[in-house]
Amino acid sequence: MKTHLNTLFVTTQGAYLAKDGETVAVRVEGETKLRLPVHTLGGIVCFGNVGCSPFLLGFCGENNVAVSFLDEHGRFLARVIGPVSGNVLLRREQYRRADDLAFSAQMARAFLSGKVGGSRNVLLRVVRDHGDKVDVEQLKQATDRLSASLRRLQEKLDLDAVRGVEGDAAHVYFQHFDHLILRNKEDFFFRERSRRPPLDRVNCLLSFLYTLVMHDVRSALECTGLDPAVGFLHRDRPGRPGLALDMMEEFRPFADRIALSLINLGQLQGKDFVVSSSGGVRMKDEARKELLTAYQARKQDVLEHPFLGEKMPLGLFFHTQALLLARFLRGDLDGYPPVMFG
Repeated sequence: MKTHLNTLFVTTQGAYLAKDGETVAVRVEGETKLRLPVHTLGGIVCFGNVGCSPFLLGFCGENNVAVSFLDEHGRFLARVIGPVSGNVLLRREQYRRADDLAFSAQMARAFLSGKVGGSRNVLLRVVRDHGDKVDVEQLKQATDRLSASLRRLQEKLDLDAVRGVEGDAAHVYFQHFDHLILRNKEDFFFRERSRRPPLDRVNCLLSFLYTLVMHDVRSALECTGLDPAVGFLHRDRPGRPGLALDMMEEFRPFADRIALSLINLGQLQGKDFVVSSSGGVRMKDEARKELLTAYQARKQDVLEHPFLGEKMPLGLFFHTQALLLARFLRGDLDGYPPVMFG
């Protein structure tokens, strides 16, 4: 719990990763640019044309370091992990509970409480910090509606009703998201969520950040011994990491805050993006590196975990939530305590 493991992001096209003793070596055109001891890494994410030696992949698998491959736009392609670890009894309990629709609805309400509460906190923070630049009354109405959604999630709703509450809350939140963008509105604006491909720069940022969060959530679940594929809110579907998507919900506001900071602090500009003839938007290489740096820096920030009362880097919250979920499934906790960012 005390060791803060980092993610190595490799974006340089043509880079090659190899095993060098007990370290991961990053080589570009035959020259070693970086060496990192494997025990300091929680995962490796490769973007685009990045190669890895089979020996390194085996070495990472032995040391519980997952290697993910994404295309240049941040779309997930594949993931290499070592043997499944963790208590088989925990996974069997997870599977049994996932078949119980009433329990699944309970878990869905918990995960989405974290998301809705965090979304409300994002709006409240902007009102608090930039009340002179935003429509305070509109945002107050939005936070009131999100508070009502939170209260609804405390009721014993079935899965369909939970999804309805979440859909309404997401609509309210994203309906006001454009108000949170405080500068360079010609280049950075938000009308609605768009994916595959994102149709504006803000959606491009959000989709890329959500991909990074997914990597960290999935890694945390695997390290804990849970099966990322078997979820409660997101039901079984071939190739879909249901549980990772479940837990990711409470971390979405964490990603939203990073996107807003990059825009409002002027760290990213309109020229950092490329708009294709079809309307899809992607980040340039340097912008992607800026975002990755900001993401890693944010994970280093220390906050007190609201349930444990312990100060830790934000990057450890992924693993902490996975551990708390495992403890709940084992019967060591009375409920799963979601975290609310913002």
